[in-house]
Amino acid sequence: MARDYIKSTITLMEKSTRSFIGSVDDEGYPNMKVMLAPREHDGIKEFLFTTNTGSMRVKQYLKNPKACIYFFDGRFFRAVMLKGKMEVLQDQAVKDRIWRDGDEAAYKLGVTDPDYCVLRFTAESGRFYENFGSADFKIE
Repeated sequence: MARDYIKSTITLMEKSTRSFIGSVDDEGYPNMKVMLAPREHDGIKEFLFTTNTGSMRVKQYLKNPKACIYFFDGRFFRAVMLKGKMEVLQDQAVKDRIWRDGDEAAYKLGVTDPDYCVLRFTAESGRFYENFGSADFKIE
C-alpha cells in the first residue's frame, strides 16, 4: 500500500511550531528563513503566513514566486518539503482573518499596519523524508 503523504504531511505540519520558507535571490541562489507555523492551511495545497511587507523575502517573492516550505520533526527525523509558488497578499479581509492577539508586537500600527502582509504558498509537489529514505509526490 502506498504511503498517504497528504495525511503524513498534515500530521507533521500540525505538530510543528516552526517552519522554513525558501525563496530565490537575484543571483539565483536559494534562501531559507525560519518562520512560525502557518496561520492557516487548506490541506497541503495552500498555506498562509504573516510577515513584514518590507522584508527581503517579500522582495524576492515579488520578483520570483518560486518557493518551498519545509517542516521537520527532529524527534523522529521526519520531514517534508513542499515546492510551489508564493504570493504576497495585501487583502485586508485576509489580514483581518489571520491576525492574532499579540501580533501588535511585530506590527505596531495593528492589523492595518502597512508593514503587515500575508504570504500565500500554493504547493505543486512534495518530497517526504523518513527512515533514511525519501519519496516524491504530486499535489493535485
